[in-house]
Amino acid sequence: MQERPHLFDENQLGPRRDRAMRLGYSGGAGFLVREVARGIAERVADVKRDFPRMALVGTGAGIIGGALRPGGAGLVQLDPSKAMAGAAAADLPDAVTRLLAGDLLDLAPGAADLAVSALVLHWLNDPVGHLVQLRRALKTDGLMIVALFGGRTLAELRSCLAEAEAEICGGLSPRVAPMGEIRELGALLQRAGFAMPVADSDCFDVSYTSALDLMRELRAMGETNILAGRRRVPMRRDVLARAGELYARHFPVGDGRVRATFEIVYLTGWAPGPGQPKPLRPGSARARLADALGTEERPAGEKTRPGD
Repeated sequence: MQERPHLFDENQLGPRRDRAMRLGYSGGAGFLVREVARGIAERVADVKRDFPRMALVGTGAGIIGGALRPGGAGLVQLDPSKAMAGAAAADLPDAVTRLLAGDLLDLAPGAADLAVSALVLHWLNDPVGHLVQLRRALKTDGLMIVALFGGRTLAELRSCLAEAEAEICGGLSPRVAPMGEIRELGALLQRAGFAMPVADSDCFDVSYTSALDLMRELRAMGETNILAGRRRVPMRRDVLARAGELYARHFPVGDGRVRATFEIVYLTGWAPGPGQPKPLRPGSARARLADALGTEERPAGEKTRPGD
C-alpha cells in the first residue's frame, strides 16, 4: 500500500483558521470567503433541484453556510476551527457543528443531497481521500461542489520570496504552498469516482499597499504557511525587506500599490446514479464530424496534400 505524502502539517490548519475567526477576519480579510460563498451559491442555484440535506466542510463564520441555507435548517457543518462552534450558534442556529479532525469527516454515508468543501482541499495531504469521503456522504445522484485555490494564486509573492531568499541566503525555504492546476484538479474527480465531472475557475487581481500588507491579510484569512518542510523560525528581516522591494518593482499597479493574483477553482461532480448521461462507446456515433464541418476526413497520421 502506497504511503501518502506528508506535504502539509494538517494539525496547524485548525489553529490558523481559529485565530482568523477570533479576530473576525480583521481589515476585511474575509472577502475571499464571501467570493467563494457567492460562487458556490450561484452554482447550486443553476441546478434545478432541491437539496433538503446539505453537508458543508470549511471555515467561514457562517458566511458560506448562510449563502447556501439561510437559517441553517438541514445543514451539517464541519470545520477545522474550534471557534466555528460559537459562530455557528449565532449565524446558523439550527446547524449541527462538529470539529473536523485532521482529514477525517464525521459524515453519515448517503445522508446528504449536497456536499460542499470550501477552501480546505488545497491544504490536505490526501485530496482524493477527501473527495471520496464527500462522495460516500452523498445520496445516489447527489451533488458535490469543492472550492479551493488554484495554481495561479499568489504567483507574484512566491517568485519574490524565492528570489529574495536565494539572493541573500543562498537557498530556498518553502514559503507558499504549491497549488494544483485546473486540469490536474479536475482529474481528481474521476479518481474519486464522481460522474459528470466539471472544473472551472475564477481568477482576479487584488491590490495592496505593499507585499507586507498582503502577508498580513493572508494571516488574517487563516491562509498562512502550514507546509511540513517550512522553517520554524521567523523570516529574516533583510529577506522580507528585499522581497518587498522586488514585489514593488515587478508587480506595481499604480499609486504605489502592488497586485496579487487569486485563482479559485470550482470542482463539481455527481455521485453515480441511474439515469445519468453516460459517455458513448467509441465508434458508435451515427454522424461524421467531417460532414458537420464540411471538411474531408483523413486517417490519423496522413499528411496533407500541397495546397490543402
